[in-house]
Amino acid sequence: MSPEQPTAPEADPTAAPAASALPIALSPQASAAAQEAGPARVAGFSVALPQFEGPFDLLLTLIARKRLNITELALAEVTDDFIAHMRADWDLGRASEFLVVASTLLALKAHRLLPHEEDEEDPDLELLEARDLLFARLLQYRAYKEAATAFQERALRASRSHPRVVRLEPHLAALLPRLVATISPQDLARLAVAALTRPGDPGVQTLHLHESVPVGEQISLIASRLRAGGPLTFSELIDDAGRTAVVVARFLALLILHRQGAADLEQDEAMGEITVRWCAPSEDLSGIMVGDVEEEFA
Repeated sequence: MSPEQPTAPEADPTAAPAASALPIALSPQASAAAQEAGPARVAGFSVALPQFEGPFDLLLTLIARKRLNITELALAEVTDDFIAHMRADWDLGRASEFLVVASTLLALKAHRLLPHEEDEEDPDLELLEARDLLFARLLQYRAYKEAATAFQERALRASRSHPRVVRLEPHLAALLPRLVATISPQDLARLAVAALTRPGDPGVQTLHLHESVPVGEQISLIASRLRAGGPLTFSELIDDAGRTAVVVARFLALLILHRQGAADLEQDEAMGEITVRWCAPSEDLSGIMVGDVEEEFA
């Protein structure tokens, strides 16, 4: 504390808040009382500004209670003082706490300094909300810090305790059921292999995509139509085919019949219509072999 500065009495919490532009310095008793009621702790750090000289915690308390005008404070000097203070012993916890508090103070000061539109409903209400936000954050950080201290004390007490390890009494141990092994090591090995063996990738066949078309059925169908209706064009043979797979299967069946000598194919010009005639001497199709082609087409 600076001895040449006047000593101010302790602030009344019920008094109307007012911003002060005069330097503020409190007596040790008033400083201790204000710090006890303050919302946050940045222990061991003091600031020396033209408007205030004392602990940083007390500065936050006065700003939160609107006893000190934040627009008159040089936050850059506060930051420089804190960096100089932390160079002796870097504490990441205290540094992060100061950064959050300083950023809140900077946002509050910017809100006070920046111009506002004339048609705003209630600028004082926004200022009160910003001040309340600062106070709420300070209270929150103080609660976290006190909770961390409590957890640390409990962990320290728990580390000094040791469980009592004793064996089960004989008359109670006799009541335990006797374990009987119902599985051999070989069985365990087989189960482990089955559990650890990676299954093969499932193969996707054409059967999963659409229904297959047996070529043998298409051979019988073409033969019956040729014997009943005489020569037919390929377009007439596939007129009732519902999908492409049926068309391809009938064309493959037609090639098989032509190769076996059961059907004759005529085409007058390239890319022209194909005329099919039945030329087998017998109606028995048992001699028609599918051969090495696929029996089903999908």
